[in-house]
Amino acid sequence: MLSADFLANEAATHSLSPEQTAAFVERLKTENSGKSEAKLASELNIGAAAFKKRMTEVYDKFAQSYPELANSESRGKLEKLRACLTAKYNGGQDAHPTIKEIHQNIPPAVPFDKFVGREAELQNLHQQLQTFQEVAIVAVAGMGGVGKTELATQYAKQHLENYQGGVCWLSAQGIDVGSQILIFAELKFKLIAPDDWELADRLRYCWQNWQQGEVLLVFDNVTEYKKQVQPYLPPQLPRFKVLLTTRQKFDRTLPQLSLGVLKPLAAMKLLKSLVDRERLKSEPWVAREICKFLGYLPLALELVRRYLDTMPDLSLETLRKRLEKKRLEHEAIAKANPLMRYEYGVAEAFALSWEQLDENAQRLGCWLSLYALADIPFSVEAIEDDEKQELNEKAIGDLLKLHLLQRQSKGIYRLHPLIRQFFQMKLDELSNADEVKTAFVAQIVEVAKQIPEQPNREDIFNLTPHIPHLAEVATHLSQYLSDEDLIWLFTGLGWFYQGQGLYQQAEPWLQQCEKVTKNSLGLEHPHVAASLNNLAGLYESTGRYSEAEPLYQQALELAKRLLGDNHPHVATSLNNLAALYSSTGRYSEAEPLYQQALELRKRLLEGNHPHVATSLNNLALLYKFTGRYSEAEPMYQQALAICEHTLGVGHPDTMRVRENYAIFLRKASP
Repeated sequence: MLSADFLANEAATHSLSPEQTAAFVERLKTENSGKSEAKLASELNIGAAAFKKRMTEVYDKFAQSYPELANSESRGKLEKLRACLTAKYNGGQDAHPTIKEIHQNIPPAVPFDKFVGREAELQNLHQQLQTFQEVAIVAVAGMGGVGKTELATQYAKQHLENYQGGVCWLSAQGIDVGSQILIFAELKFKLIAPDDWELADRLRYCWQNWQQGEVLLVFDNVTEYKKQVQPYLPPQLPRFKVLLTTRQKFDRTLPQLSLGVLKPLAAMKLLKSLVDRERLKSEPWVAREICKFLGYLPLALELVRRYLDTMPDLSLETLRKRLEKKRLEHEAIAKANPLMRYEYGVAEAFALSWEQLDENAQRLGCWLSLYALADIPFSVEAIEDDEKQELNEKAIGDLLKLHLLQRQSKGIYRLHPLIRQFFQMKLDELSNADEVKTAFVAQIVEVAKQIPEQPNREDIFNLTPHIPHLAEVATHLSQYLSDEDLIWLFTGLGWFYQGQGLYQQAEPWLQQCEKVTKNSLGLEHPHVAASLNNLAGLYESTGRYSEAEPLYQQALELAKRLLGDNHPHVATSLNNLAALYSSTGRYSEAEPLYQQALELRKRLLEGNHPHVATSLNNLALLYKFTGRYSEAEPMYQQALAICEHTLGVGHPDTMRVRENYAIFLRKASP
């Protein structure tokens, strides 16, 4: 029976591509001998023609070792290749002579067919290690739980035959690395240097007498390169290859393969290889949601699989709800299974990196966790205090170095979903957690205050990156809003969408604004009147006049009751209700309200105030609609003069009044 590891080694020896390797392993597995190519192709999610093409390429490569394959029919090639490989596997004489024993101490790995989603990384890793003429050092770097050690293990096993000089696996967190090298050399090659020699001399003796052939040294879980790796490196000879796994980013002098989380399809493929297929078939959508919630992190998926194994009757939907409720504290991902080679749960894996951060970086991680699960605009250049700017720059650098933060572009960062949860847990442990959240919310509100009622294209472009974070605060942190700031967040979100004509997205925020202000401030508060006005304006924009009118009326009555008859907000409410009446052809009801609003604004505001121009323009429009041209023209002229004087000739409001006046002149001309 041909093992998956043996087939993987053969694939590596014959330089098969990841796609060719997958087809080869599936076709040659003993348990698949009775399956058709179409069935195997289906299991690999490819077409039968693609599978056949890959196998043809496989036969061509193996024909270099087994010439008898060259002149065989397709089915005959399969049987001859199987016979050759079986003979080699069993140590028979019909196959080519097997290579000498390759000494190694590679730790156990998951079966090759269950290691999915990293084919390209395996190929890139091999290419990098083979590129350098002197000793090759390549670091596989990434966040905790992303699968760095498993990738290194799979690489070492699948490419074992490339390293005739052996594969020496070294734990950077175990006993002294130099001692580990000496023990390997003694056990595998009987190399024993005199005990009275210095360690450096004993290591030099081992390197000089090491078994011939290329050698792979794996330093696993490196945290201090200069202490754990540099003193123990082999001589500068091309046959020595060095592979590191680390959570840290090194400088550019050391080639690195940055390992991220799995792609969504690869994560689903991994889950399918781990969890009973029928179980996934019954709840495929839920399985995708679980993958997304776990941020496509391999460790988390493996932990979930082992948890599901202990509960065969638990539905995926129930598991999803429990994960969302308890998050990182749920036992499905909190602790490692004793049978797993990796000894940590997800939170424990992150804690190892957390402990390497100084207090400033930890504090910044907690702060960033309050942002939404989206790109985070965070520019240290905007910090005016030089000392604070430098501290933040260092903190960001530390988070990036340990892969606890991802840099998307200049000033734009992102947190992995589970790391964000971990940072939030750490924040809640702080005695001043509420103060931090209050300060964060206040900063977000300042962004909301910049959203105009009618945002232009530039406003929308600049504000778009901030919108998910405004929504996050409005949804999850609104209890930290001050009474004065309460209205800004919801109104800003409503205006952002309403200004783009996205009324369905705007409505929930403006409705929530009315509800929250009433619940928090009571029914008798100016912000309640403002929220009623804003919601009525949305309804009016969408032609829902019967819903808008009572809200405008309530807002007007409330403003008069709270602020008195002589207040600019009362003028605004009068203007809004008048505009609604005018839009529905109720000009006789609109005119007195427009006139009252104009008189109030002239009395309360400066004569050249833009709001006075607005009232003049609105009243002029009404006179135009009712054919009273002689009364309309002077109002247009006054409105335009005020706008040009106070706003400038190129301002959008000025241009709008000028356009209205031009239309009026064309219509009024005989």
